[in-house]
Amino acid sequence: MKKLYRSRQNRMIAGVCGGIANYFNVDPTLIRIAAAVLFVLTAGIGWIIAYIVAVILVPNAEDLE
Repeated sequence: MKKLYRSRQNRMIAGVCGGIANYFNVDPTLIRIAAAVLFVLTAGIGWIIAYIVAVILVPNAEDLE
């Protein structure tokens, strides 16, 4: 069973986008670009809140070991 976690290797800020990329087996850059585009198109406040919530709720990769 796959688990979502914040990446320790593909980390720019807190590893949320890297963890999502690992979960879906895609390049982390694609997830970061999609997040940036959605941030710009939707005025950003909701994405900032969603990112902060993900940082709080999604565990680090090292916490799962």
